[in-house]
Amino acid sequence: MHPIITAVRHTLIRGLLTVSAAVNRLTRGQLPHFMFADERDLTDIKSTVRVTGKTDTGVTLTKFKSDGTIDNGDFKILSATDLHLGPDDRKKKVFVKGYKLNRKTVKNFIRTVKEERPDLVILTGDVILSDCQQTDAVQFSRMMEKLGVYWCYVFGNHEAREEKEYFKYLLYKGLSVYPHCIDLFGDPSLFGYGNFRVDIADGKNSLRKSLFFFDSGRNIQDKVKEQLNLPSDLNGYDFIKPSQTAWYDREIKNLKAKYGENVKSICFMHIPLPEFEEVFNWNEEKSVAEPTGKAKILYGWQYESVGCPPYNSGLFETGKKNGTLQAVYAGHDHVNDFCAEYDGVYLVYTQCTGYNVYSMEDRADWDEKDCHYGTTLTVLKPDGSLEFHQKKNNEYLK
Repeated sequence: MHPIITAVRHTLIRGLLTVSAAVNRLTRGQLPHFMFADERDLTDIKSTVRVTGKTDTGVTLTKFKSDGTIDNGDFKILSATDLHLGPDDRKKKVFVKGYKLNRKTVKNFIRTVKEERPDLVILTGDVILSDCQQTDAVQFSRMMEKLGVYWCYVFGNHEAREEKEYFKYLLYKGLSVYPHCIDLFGDPSLFGYGNFRVDIADGKNSLRKSLFFFDSGRNIQDKVKEQLNLPSDLNGYDFIKPSQTAWYDREIKNLKAKYGENVKSICFMHIPLPEFEEVFNWNEEKSVAEPTGKAKILYGWQYESVGCPPYNSGLFETGKKNGTLQAVYAGHDHVNDFCAEYDGVYLVYTQCTGYNVYSMEDRADWDEKDCHYGTTLTVLKPDGSLEFHQKKNNEYLK
């Protein structure tokens, strides 16, 4: 896709950001306005994780101890979502206010990364929404590179305007050329970009966990309805396509053939699966949720309707049938923050990270200290179990 144009654009962007970073340091993080990270905050967390394998559809990560031996202790994943880096949506592009909120979002995010020192950072979409997406994709990548942590990015509904258009490709390219971004474009026959997996190895010819990433699209397209013979009046948020689900199932079969039947998987996407609606009954008129009794709620609550597709394409059931699915993570719904166990699988809303979004501050007049801004920390334990922790930014208000 226009490789020469792409290379020239990225070269110019990197030059612009190099100069801007110098100005940012000289002005103590105040200028230029579009720089959302204070250069002085960016220090290497000294991760001991390394890439130990790579194919067209997957990356293998292994954690090491300081003496060079493999570390099979806790593996920490920090997930963030909906940073909405761009103008303030609530103020109809009041740019200066939007820039201030961007900096607040990023400052707290960086602070959490440095405090938790995760082994992997995962961003579940709607991160870079500015009018200068390509520049900000490179800016974000440079920021993560200086933090020295491996990270993955899946598209949200706001980045994913079309299935495979050039600017979406260009944004993803701007992220994935940096060494600590382990995103892969994935199988070109599948919907969108970024359908790939990350295997967490334990060095014993077996896997601790296999993480799967999906482009969940934007809205249901007419051509998809025609291809799948769906009703023409079926409208709403997009869904994981049958080809993506089939790819997931094939990858699991291949992993089992290589590592045995004990493979366990976790799926990450932006738009939640329809199964997220099974945790609470939502009263639209009163905007109130009540537990259905079908799920065990570990923490959090539902404060808005689940923004899932009106069509269930079967990813959850496929994961149940192949016997590997442990958890599904989503973003998208900014004020839903529950983690629940449903039908033996954890359904997890990544904590909404951005301040440039609708929130309970403007929806219910909550004080900031009571709101959901933050990240989610997941710990992969040596015995294969999962621990979940809300890392709310209100800790920084004390």
